[in-house]
Amino acid sequence: MEFTENCKPLSVFKFFEALSSVPHGSGNTKAISDICVEFAKWRGLLCYRDDHNNVVIYKEGSACRENEEPVIIQGHLDMVCAKHPDDPMDMSVEPIQLVIDGDYLRAEKTSLGGDDTIAVAMALAILDSKTLSHPPIEAVFTTDEETGMFGAAGLDVSVLRGRRMLNIDSEEEGVFTVGCSGGLRANCEIPAAREKYGDGLVSYDVTVSGLLGGHSGCDIDKERGSSNKLISRFLFKASKLMPLRLIELQGGEFDNVIPSKTVATVAVSGIDADKFERLAKEYDGIYKHELSSSDPGVRLEACVSGVKAETVTVKDTEKLLKTLYIMPQGIQNMSMDIKGLVQTSLNMGILRLEHDCLKYSFAVRSSVLSQKKELYDRICTITEDAGGKTTSHGEYPGWEIKKDSPLRDAALAAYRDVYGGEAVITATHGGLECGLFADKIPGLDCISYGPELHDIHSVNERLGIASVQRVYDLTCRILQLLH
Repeated sequence: MEFTENCKPLSVFKFFEALSSVPHGSGNTKAISDICVEFAKWRGLLCYRDDHNNVVIYKEGSACRENEEPVIIQGHLDMVCAKHPDDPMDMSVEPIQLVIDGDYLRAEKTSLGGDDTIAVAMALAILDSKTLSHPPIEAVFTTDEETGMFGAAGLDVSVLRGRRMLNIDSEEEGVFTVGCSGGLRANCEIPAAREKYGDGLVSYDVTVSGLLGGHSGCDIDKERGSSNKLISRFLFKASKLMPLRLIELQGGEFDNVIPSKTVATVAVSGIDADKFERLAKEYDGIYKHELSSSDPGVRLEACVSGVKAETVTVKDTEKLLKTLYIMPQGIQNMSMDIKGLVQTSLNMGILRLEHDCLKYSFAVRSSVLSQKKELYDRICTITEDAGGKTTSHGEYPGWEIKKDSPLRDAALAAYRDVYGGEAVITATHGGLECGLFADKIPGLDCISYGPELHDIHSVNERLGIASVQRVYDLTCRILQLLH
């Protein structure tokens, strides 16, 4: 596509376009990593790439600033690949299609990947500039942030000299984030016995859809519905009223995304079919009422299906649905120190019924380590009581707020220069790579900020075009003020 003159700085948008020309979902970052390495090669900049496809590009300080302390500019290369459930597009091999929509940049029928392609594009534009005043720069582009920050966890930080870091991975303009929650991923599995499809059964396809979904860190405070929990609630109620047999169950794509659509296939006795259909209509009304503000488009539909595959036994169906029903979801604790900040939460982002077991995965977050551990223990206990097991991976530390931060002071001064007002200082319930870097680099001083982004990790994701210019100017001003 051709960006208009209103898309400024043009260099940033051109790099965004180049980076978006290749698929770069989590676990599929070789091609976008290659773009960054080639960028450095053609400009004669020193570059380092490791086995995780992390890339570090080094640029000397501008004239008279060569001997200053380096500054790290950091973002991640991977994106969450979200698309309409019925869209045949394969985002692992097909690149997104950028669209200018009024004041916003978005992608056609998919997520945009503004989280966090915009950080990489800004950093490349700064590295490419011949006129900016700046100290030595270490541009750090990590991989697989969205699935557990594995790139940052695996990066050998001995290749970095900088002890000041600008993380451009926040979505609200005018806000400097100076602390974040820690987290982990929990993967659960419960065995399930199958039997032949019995005589006299009627099968139904049950769908919960129309939810807004969103990021399990940034959007969990909006109390949006989880399709995985809503369908489990309905099916559990049905199983208490009649013998119910699961055949299929699938919802969500990523553990850190609030699921917006879940589909189940179940079988009931023909004599219970009318009762089941009435209950489905009742719960459709219940959900429309309960979620009228947060998810006005929610709907629950039950349609007769022709599927007559093996079913999970009634006994094991009851066991699985009870487990899903009592499993916690969403906000567990709010911060008593920062008004409106979620302190502890979890999100069941993935739900899959396989032939012989049910699998589900959580993103667990908390700024209090003991609460994070306690919530994981609750997941383990509930799953174990059903005869299952739980494993964890991708654990990352929280990022503690520093009382004294020269970098924060410089950023606040730069904000006043660019915006003529005061920035907001806050912490986030979302996980940021700042926590990992702060844990691995003693004394690291860092802040996180970014341009206006809406509905990240969803097909409605959009980037404020004018915001990009302001945040780029802010970044350049911060680099000017640092010494």
